[in-house]
Amino acid sequence: MDRRRISNSRASLCRRRVGPGGAWWLLAIGLACLCRLAAAADARVVRVGVYQNPPKIFMQGGRISGIFGDILDQIAKREGWRIVPVACEWNQCLNDVQAGRIDLMPDVASTVERSRTMDFGTVPALFSWSELYRHPGQRIATVRDLAGKRLAVLAGSVQETYLKSLLHNFGIRDVSFVAVDSLRQAFELTAAGKADCVAANNFFGDAAALRYGLRSTPVIFDPARLYFVAPRGAGHLLLPRIDADLAAWQSDPGSVYYAILTRWRVDAQPAKIPVTVWWGLGALAVALLSAVLATLWLRREVRRRTRELKASEGKLSVILDEVGAYIYIKGLDLRYQYVNQKVAERLGRSASDMLGLRDQDLFDARIAEQIRATDERVLREGARITLEEQTLDPAHRSLRTVLSVKQPLRDQDGRIYALCGISTDITDIKRSEQRIRHLAFYDALTQLPNRTLLLERIQHAFASYARTHSDAALLFIDLDNFKLLNDTLGHAKGDQLLQRVAERLGRHLRQGDTLARLGGDEFVLLAEDLGHDPDAVTAAVKVIAEKLRLELVGEPVALDGVSYTISASIGVALLSLVKRGADDMPGDDLLKRADLAMYEAKSAGRNQVKCFDPSMQSSLSRRAELEALLKDGLRLGQFRLAYQAIVDEAGRVVGAEALARWPHPDKGAIAPSAFIDAAETSGQIIALGEWILRMACAQLAAWGESPAHRGLTLSVNVSARQVHHPDFVAQVAGALQQAHADPARLELELTESVFAHDLDGVAEKMRALQALGVRFSLDDFGTGYSSLSYLKRLPLHQLKIDQSFVRELLDDANDAAIVRAVLMLGESLGLEVVAEGVETAAHHRMLQRLGCRRFQGYLFGRPGPAESVLQAAAALAAVG
Repeated sequence: MDRRRISNSRASLCRRRVGPGGAWWLLAIGLACLCRLAAAADARVVRVGVYQNPPKIFMQGGRISGIFGDILDQIAKREGWRIVPVACEWNQCLNDVQAGRIDLMPDVASTVERSRTMDFGTVPALFSWSELYRHPGQRIATVRDLAGKRLAVLAGSVQETYLKSLLHNFGIRDVSFVAVDSLRQAFELTAAGKADCVAANNFFGDAAALRYGLRSTPVIFDPARLYFVAPRGAGHLLLPRIDADLAAWQSDPGSVYYAILTRWRVDAQPAKIPVTVWWGLGALAVALLSAVLATLWLRREVRRRTRELKASEGKLSVILDEVGAYIYIKGLDLRYQYVNQKVAERLGRSASDMLGLRDQDLFDARIAEQIRATDERVLREGARITLEEQTLDPAHRSLRTVLSVKQPLRDQDGRIYALCGISTDITDIKRSEQRIRHLAFYDALTQLPNRTLLLERIQHAFASYARTHSDAALLFIDLDNFKLLNDTLGHAKGDQLLQRVAERLGRHLRQGDTLARLGGDEFVLLAEDLGHDPDAVTAAVKVIAEKLRLELVGEPVALDGVSYTISASIGVALLSLVKRGADDMPGDDLLKRADLAMYEAKSAGRNQVKCFDPSMQSSLSRRAELEALLKDGLRLGQFRLAYQAIVDEAGRVVGAEALARWPHPDKGAIAPSAFIDAAETSGQIIALGEWILRMACAQLAAWGESPAHRGLTLSVNVSARQVHHPDFVAQVAGALQQAHADPARLELELTESVFAHDLDGVAEKMRALQALGVRFSLDDFGTGYSSLSYLKRLPLHQLKIDQSFVRELLDDANDAAIVRAVLMLGESLGLEVVAEGVETAAHHRMLQRLGCRRFQGYLFGRPGPAESVLQAAAALAAVG
């Protein structure tokens, strides 16, 4: 029979069976099938690389399974894709996606090297970390215990790269890496004793450790974000849709994404609980099981023991109701047969109302389904299960995490007749763990990475530089005069300022940069991947530093309606230069070099940037030595006061200035400019200034007892730090009172830098001391703060012309004009004017012609002991 006859016969048969009306029905079915075939033909075919890494991803029954498999299945349904799995080992999968032989690969951690050859999604599909699992015969508690061990790792994995870098930095060289093609092979080798431990992600490792009899260790490292990747240049075809779906799901706690994570965590990831909790729950479970079995046995006792049985049940209920855990029993139909008071209170029902209910009567469908699956597994397998579960708190409509231990109850014949569960609420513990981790790695005030996390990033930068030779730089940023502002305004305002600074600095972060706060007013920026050419790297660092500097000084910071101008000193250290000096330089040493450069910048003035060079080390060492000597000098009383006379136009000594001198027993006389500067930068100027003030007041009191000296005034220099100190007024008043000195004879000399910050606060302190009789002189007038508005706002008595103007008075017409202007200004404001640095008779005569009436300088005597002050008049007579 030929085909035509067969076809005709079939058509005839269809007509006989279907009839005219049925033909139309068959035609409709055929068209529907054709439409489905066309749609299937139009669906995008996506080749997905799959390697064996359960529970995250693996092949099962010819399809992709695991967490990534379920996520991808849901995405494919939403996007209309047809998934074609391509089985491969880990390295082969990476090679295939780089070569474009597959379209998509899940479960890939982002690295700089991979980002050059593959396109990464922007939304991580999963968060993971790595852990070491040991053979039961090995002891591994820290990284240093890996010395001499055989370590199995997945070839080409981030774990291999990270651990090699970590061990290198710890100086551990004798670790044998056993590179394998799959994690299953790594666990088999370790279980067989051919490796001592294995590195794996926590998803695969926790389940595999149970299966192969390995033990987890405290060594946890390399938290990672896992992405979908595509061939380089082809990511735009698939990744944006995947990112959009992931972002939408991750923002919804009830989405299919969280259902997938919960399901696989239940199936493949046994919960880790502390040993003490295991023992406590185990003991409680044993006690509960014994009590419940005893109660059930008593119920089957003869009727004459009914009263005793009820009494025992009452006692047991009291005990179980007082236990802090949630205890319940369910029958084979999963209906509640018993709940303690804790369960009833949590669900807002009475214990009697709970009996006979199922979980779907108490929780939403998703949570009830998860609980049901676990309960059926206990009853089906007869196994004890410990796991974390999500439950809903009806009172607050919030999810709670409980640690549940479930086990079957058996009768005398071993048959399972019920399920007993004990659950402990660990929500607060989980939150505390998250907070502790955040506190361990982030600054509480600014939420920036702290020193610990910064050092980890620096180690990563060293490892990256070793691979790519792309340079990195560390910028150490220290705010200028922050301590002064913090002491003046209070710590609350200081904290607000630091938060604003952190926000401003964060505006210029590149992707991959790390901005950290070390503490106080110290910030550090780690800039990586700056390139290979030294000149280009230097130029890039200068651009970054300049942006940071301009960002800080560009706009004042407003705190409670008051504006404050801030600036910073920035020190820079290049990683490549450190590497050339010492190949194993740790992060602390790189920080130290940047810190040295920062101090050099601070020494150069406000708002400066300096790069590290070796000469800075010796300079800092000398400064550190001087600061240590200064501290000992104050403690041992090595300082002395010298006095230089101030005379009037008639040659009479009208006062003196107290000047600090340091005759060191070993170093000899140390210049005031050196030790005053060291005292300022180290903060010891407060102690030194207080000592000078006490000694000067004592001398002033001694002069008060001498008829020849009784009318003299004594000038004392005070620094800006002293004036801005909260106890400045009390310190001055206390020194005067302790010495019984006349306040009207004390003159405090201020420099113009005092008025650069908090002018109103300074004026208030000056007026308080003026009320006691203390007078104020403005030292080095014309060399500092440029605004003259404070002259009429502050209670000044005297101006002192800086010696730099007096020195060139005879030769420079500009200096002469400045001196004349200062004298006129003083006269118009009713202020005395003293010329400093008068060394020759010609200078003296010129100043007299210009109208000056007070003089100080070597012409009248060098600084000396207090008894030599009156000799200045004799010196003047000898000259003139």
